[in-house]
Amino acid sequence: MVAEGTTGKRVVDEVSGWLRVFDDGSVDRTWTGPPEALFLMEPVPAFDTPRDGVTLHDLPGDPSLRLYLPSPPPPEGRREPLPVFLHFQGGGFCISRSSWFMYYQFYARLAASVPAAMVSVELPLAPEHRLPAAIDAGFAALLRLRDLARDPESELLRSVDFSRVFLIGDSSGGNLVHLVGAQAWEEEEAFWSPLKVAGGILLQPGFVRSTRSRSELELRSDSVFFTLDMLDKLLALGLPEGATKDHPYTCPMGEAAPPLETVRLPPFLVGVADRDLIRDTNLEYCEAMKKAGKEVAVVISEGVSHSFYLNKFAVDNDPTTAKRTEELIAAINDFVRRH
Repeated sequence: MVAEGTTGKRVVDEVSGWLRVFDDGSVDRTWTGPPEALFLMEPVPAFDTPRDGVTLHDLPGDPSLRLYLPSPPPPEGRREPLPVFLHFQGGGFCISRSSWFMYYQFYARLAASVPAAMVSVELPLAPEHRLPAAIDAGFAALLRLRDLARDPESELLRSVDFSRVFLIGDSSGGNLVHLVGAQAWEEEEAFWSPLKVAGGILLQPGFVRSTRSRSELELRSDSVFFTLDMLDKLLALGLPEGATKDHPYTCPMGEAAPPLETVRLPPFLVGVADRDLIRDTNLEYCEAMKKAGKEVAVVISEGVSHSFYLNKFAVDNDPTTAKRTEELIAAINDFVRRH
């Protein structure tokens, strides 16, 4: 249905609470959902005075990056170079910014816990920039890290071990971990040296099929942050024009995708939420990867839903969410230490 917008432009598509697409191609991403959730979408400015266990630094460029560094550093004699996380945010390829508080509160905690340097990528958003734009930006970010590894431009990066880079992404960002990881591993080691992609961490990745899975049909969403309507509409706006959810970008285990046996990939850790609408296709992906001989570890978080660890209110006030977030961070920590 076409509706009139307040500017006289016509709304031709809408994802309730999140975005409106107008007939001139412009997009309004003003949050119109519950106002009590607005704080999760507030941008966090960079800062160099430690708080929450980190300092936060902007690295302008193409693409722009944000760097979280643990602070204070470990005592002398116990300092080891920091592994690097390269983070791709979720949002169905259409919404969210890496600077939002929801990402900051979790990834600052993760960076301080491991400890590790956390680098977030500012991804282009669809429908203005449909896939593969976000994939290209993710790969370009990896190239920026390689260039920094070869010629560090800042004192900030002296403590970083670029030979242990871990791609990490939540929701659609998990798709990018698979897609960018596969693209990176197509190249020879000399292309990346001294950088190395040592692993990937996919947190409730947006892997789906055109046909509904059992979990999509039987589970009910308990959050305004992820519904079936959002899933359908965001992916329709994010995928290339005319593509369905069976596209390799969203269904790498499907018939339209390259056989997983032929795809070179680093070791993966996949986080699956027991109450996630796309739980079953997440598990299908994990089984397909294992069948193809890939190294895949799986952590299943019981009793929680999609991207539960990003909801700071739930993390602070719901014992189950708090416990599962602790367990997820511990699983990521263990995966990084083993690779």
